[in-house]
Amino acid sequence: MGYGSGELIIRSYNAQNDRVRVEGLESICEVGPADKPFLFTDTLGDPICRIKNSPIYNMLVAELGGQLVGVIQGTIKLVTLHKPPKNVAKVGYILGLRVAPAYRRHGIGSRLVTKLEEWFVACDVDYTYMATEKDNEASNKLFVNKLGYVKFRTPAILVNPVNHHRSSQISSNFKLTKLKIEEAESLYRKYLSSTEFFPIDIGNILRNKLSLGTWVSYPKGETWGKVPTSWAMLSVWNCGELFKLRLGNVPISCFMYTKSSQLIQKFLPCFKLPSIPDFFDPFGFYFIYGVYGEGPLYGKLVKSLCNFVHNMASSKPKDCKVIVTEIGGNDTRSKLHIPHRKSMSCSEDLWCIKSLKNEDRKSFHKLTTVPPTRALFVDPREV
Repeated sequence: MGYGSGELIIRSYNAQNDRVRVEGLESICEVGPADKPFLFTDTLGDPICRIKNSPIYNMLVAELGGQLVGVIQGTIKLVTLHKPPKNVAKVGYILGLRVAPAYRRHGIGSRLVTKLEEWFVACDVDYTYMATEKDNEASNKLFVNKLGYVKFRTPAILVNPVNHHRSSQISSNFKLTKLKIEEAESLYRKYLSSTEFFPIDIGNILRNKLSLGTWVSYPKGETWGKVPTSWAMLSVWNCGELFKLRLGNVPISCFMYTKSSQLIQKFLPCFKLPSIPDFFDPFGFYFIYGVYGEGPLYGKLVKSLCNFVHNMASSKPKDCKVIVTEIGGNDTRSKLHIPHRKSMSCSEDLWCIKSLKNEDRKSFHKLTTVPPTRALFVDPREV
């Protein structure tokens, strides 16, 4: 295909030659629908920061007339999937698709995706999947209408702003314990290894320096050595160490309201107005993953763990302004008890999936039509 300025070249990312140009592209590309508030990503000088912790990863760049006009990233891992005749599959994840605004609607995005899929096929990947906003019309048209992806799951993204002036209350009726990495890995393999998209290399995630730890909560008077009557667990990943976000395309009224609320909170705390973080400057966030538990007190125990994470984040004003949790769309018992701001959260994100092996069409149909399990494991390395 001709592009007016020469032939489109798609090749692997070269840090020495491409880093500055990719950062420049990232700075002008918004994340999300253009007619709504969107996020800019600051990769802190490392364009592959979002994929380098995955087992296998690749980044492709598109050049036109010597100018870098597009990028895409992909990762590969083994996960559990409920499909016959086996429940383990090699999956490729697509993220970070960016095309320079002046070069959009010329097929560059689809060419980048196709080239990345070719790399997946060469690596014997079974399925490729991606995540996007449910109302992102451009993304849905590209992946679903043009490239043959199928809408697969609709997880919920819960966002809770961090109030650095006020601690969240933790019930004195519960005990919180930080697990050793080996204990956390054993617990996840025992209870979550059959859930959708559970990573086989969970141990590598827990041992990563970005994983701040795994905590359990259970009623006081009971011991963790013997399985409590009720318990809950979660792990925390520090995304702010990798990249920062910044909000754009926000009405001036929202900007003024944010600044005003911060001043009132600072100088007149007696009013006890809800504090709104400043999202107009780059900010980091904590990501809660691996939420699970059992028993009649599960909801209250999950809430106590989330409040603990909030208090941990509130002591790091430069590192964390929000706490993000992503759970299965039908995991209503967790959603009811995980603190979040409804106006900032997304009740239905969208995962789309595609089979890369023709002989797997029958099992792929079953995979995409079977009702989802309650739990869905969201890998923090792919946030």
